[in-house]
Amino acid sequence: MNYQTFAKLYDDLFDEEAYADWFQYATKFIKNKDDKLLELAGGAGRLAIQLKKAGYEDVTVFDLSTEMLALAAQHAQEADMMLPLIEGDMREWSDYEQKFATITSFADSFNYLASEEETLQAFKQVAAHLEADGQFLFDVISPWQTDVYYPGYMYNWHDDETAFMWSSYGVEEQAHTVEHELTFFVYNEEIDGFQQIQEVHTERTYELETYKRLLTEAGFTNIEVLADFGRETVTAESPRWFFNATKA
Repeated sequence: MNYQTFAKLYDDLFDEEAYADWFQYATKFIKNKDDKLLELAGGAGRLAIQLKKAGYEDVTVFDLSTEMLALAAQHAQEADMMLPLIEGDMREWSDYEQKFATITSFADSFNYLASEEETLQAFKQVAAHLEADGQFLFDVISPWQTDVYYPGYMYNWHDDETAFMWSSYGVEEQAHTVEHELTFFVYNEEIDGFQQIQEVHTERTYELETYKRLLTEAGFTNIEVLADFGRETVTAESPRWFFNATKA
C-alpha cells in the first residue's frame, strides 16, 4: 500500500472530539483572527478549515506529506473555500519568505523530530517566519505520557471494511521515547479479502524546562504553558503541554 492509502486511513480515523478541543484552544488564545495564520504540520487541513469557517480568513496549511496536502485540498473544495497549501520540512524552510502573525502546530507534531537539535531547528524556523511580536501556539506530549501511559497501551477499532490495531511500547535506550505500532487491515476487492499494512511511529519528548530553554534560544519570550487544552495548570501527570510563546 502507498502513502496515499496511509494518509486516507489516518484522516478517516481522526478524532472529532480532539479536534474540537484543539479548535477551542486555538480560538481562545489566538490574539487576532484577522491576521495571517499558518497551521504548521497541518495534515489534512481539518483544523485550518474549522478556523476559516469561524472567521479566520487568512489561514495557510504547511505539511511534509504530499498525500496529506492532497486531502486538505479535497476537504477545502468540499467546504467551498480557498486554502493555501505549502509542502515543506518544518526543520528547514528558510527559502519561503512569507511571514505570519500566528503559527500553530498541534497533534504531537514536534514529538516526531529525532533530537533536541532538530526541535531547536524547527523552533528557529518558526521564529524566522513570524512577524514582530508574532505568536506561536503548539502542543507536545509530556514525559508522563511516554513513560507511564503509553507503554503497554493498546487500542483496536473496526468497521465493515477496515480494522485498526494500535500498540505502544517504551524505548529503554532513549529517555521519554515511545514507539507506536500501527496495523491496518483493509478490504481489497481484487483479492476479496483483507490486506495488512503496517507502520511504526516513534515519538520523543523532553522535560518542560528543556522546551522552555529551546524556545528561549530560538528567540521566544513570554512562554506560557498549560494542560488539558488550556483549561488546567500543568501537573506531574499532565499528558500534554500547551505552549503559547511570543517572538522576542
